[in-house]
Amino acid sequence: MAPTKIFIIGGTGAQGIPIIRSLVQDNIYAVRILTRDPTSPRAQSLKSLGPNVELIQGSFTDEASLKSGYRGCDAAFVNIDGFNVGEKTEMYWAVRAYELAVADGGIKFFVYGNLEYVGKLAGYKEEFRSGHYDGKGRIGEWILFQGVEAKKARPDAMCVALFTTGPYIEMVLASGTIMTPTIEKNAHGEDVVTWKAPLTNDGAVAHVSLDDCGPYVRWLFDHPEEANGMDLQVAIDHIAYADLAAAFTKVTGHPAQFIDVSLDTWWKEGPMKSRAEFPAGYSADPEDPATMSFRRNFDGFWNIWRISRRNGSGLIQRNYKLLDEILPERIRSAEDFFRREDEKARMDGGSLWEKVKLGRLQPLLKLQEDRFRAPALE
Repeated sequence: MAPTKIFIIGGTGAQGIPIIRSLVQDNIYAVRILTRDPTSPRAQSLKSLGPNVELIQGSFTDEASLKSGYRGCDAAFVNIDGFNVGEKTEMYWAVRAYELAVADGGIKFFVYGNLEYVGKLAGYKEEFRSGHYDGKGRIGEWILFQGVEAKKARPDAMCVALFTTGPYIEMVLASGTIMTPTIEKNAHGEDVVTWKAPLTNDGAVAHVSLDDCGPYVRWLFDHPEEANGMDLQVAIDHIAYADLAAAFTKVTGHPAQFIDVSLDTWWKEGPMKSRAEFPAGYSADPEDPATMSFRRNFDGFWNIWRISRRNGSGLIQRNYKLLDEILPERIRSAEDFFRREDEKARMDGGSLWEKVKLGRLQPLLKLQEDRFRAPALE
């Protein structure tokens, strides 16, 4: 029996790579990946996974590419890079990606890579507006509505589901991210791994593990009827950064700390200081009034997590009981994550502490390999 073939948009991104690995680990699924550059290291690493990986050159901003990608496929996973095109363009092409999947007729299950519509959750208060969240969240709600209504009219209509993630916890151990740590000296002259963020001591981030994204999406495709109409919202836990630092110390035996800073201080001294007034989408038109700056986008982002205290209050919550049922072996804490990372580092002949202290952190996000080039991220 031929494997189910899935058209993938966003396959060479940080999230897409573990998802594809999980899908093609056996002969149940084959994938067709849309990429602007099939010769890139990321694309070639995916191609090396075996005969069930196909690369096609094109862009999600081109209807011909989308039609070609869908043709002959049974399902689709669409995760559009908003940091490439910006909020407005992402919304247009996400809508077209859905419409063309329906029009193709052969796509039986459509999974959309989503983030919360935080603007709506916050009552449209400007201080919580974050374009890279809202751009996905608006369309996610629309896609879910369209899919559910279509099923009511026609039982054989295309199934739809959302895969809602959040900030990758790997960003706290990667270079050039909004969460990259620094090394500071304490009063005793010791090196201390330090996370500085405008989070407050009460705020908590619903971090997602990339290692878990693959099994979660695999579960969706394994259970299309059960997943139809579902918004699978995933996370490790709501992690306070004082707890993040404590977990690092517990795992490595070396000191770590969280320092709460103001938004103004973070923009003056933090990892994104050189990009504050750049467009949040690197190919977005900076003269377009709809284009958000990095500063405006991430002011809203940090404000979201400043009031997301644990899982009992705040804008963004998770059903961790459901996630335990879907993925019993999931990463459940910062400590779990750091232990896995320490094991990986030791397999390479070092340790997690050495990786951070010696500046061996690597880039994580695909935008760092594309046109997103600023002095702070080189």
